[in-house]
Amino acid sequence: MNLVQRAVGAVVGSAVGDALGAPFEFGPAGAFSSRFPVPGAGGEMSGGGGWDAGEATDDTQMAVHVAESLLERGGLDLPDIFARFQRWAADQPKDIGLQTEDVLTRGLPWDQAAAAHYRSSHRAAGNGALMRATPSAVYFARDGRQATMDAARHIAALTHGDPAAWEGTAIFHDLIRVALDGADPLDQLSQTLTLLPSRYRGRQSVVRGALRASPRHPGRGGRVECGRGRSC
Repeated sequence: MNLVQRAVGAVVGSAVGDALGAPFEFGPAGAFSSRFPVPGAGGEMSGGGGWDAGEATDDTQMAVHVAESLLERGGLDLPDIFARFQRWAADQPKDIGLQTEDVLTRGLPWDQAAAAHYRSSHRAAGNGALMRATPSAVYFARDGRQATMDAARHIAALTHGDPAAWEGTAIFHDLIRVALDGADPLDQLSQTLTLLPSRYRGRQSVVRGALRASPRHPGRGGRVECGRGRSC
């Protein structure tokens, strides 16, 4: 498998995984695997929970807006991404996270809205910033570890004011970069974590545990069940 195939697989696979897991959102961990214990047996793309079979959620919809901005603007244009998010939120999407909706409808500038939400709620470390991050992770992988992690932080900060959300997305960005090179992300996880602020570096065991939740973790083609019940 070459780099282009891996990149396409990451982006398309993220959208497919979102659609597969959408009916199980907010359900118990392991619900998908319990219902479909044999991979590839068929019938998995079933829909449910308000979602049509094969319909992706707000996570993929926001990922598309990030991807289109990067391609159309020729790089990272944070005000443009935020404006696209705002137009999407105003168009009454089928689903949108409460935090994301609050940030995007506050009427504040792109570089103030998420921070204002965090100051008032003190809760802004949800996984929404990470769930939309595959296209940007693929786009910035060519620029190396530091650059892709910094880009992840900037994009995450548009809707999530808690730095913990930025760092989680930065880790994801870099693990995608490693996987695109054909390497095992777990083998380089320690190096990725050296670029995190010191207060987050001790969470290595948590990250490793999440990646090993499946006997075949993402670096070897498996899947991890997300806390929201989706396959990611």
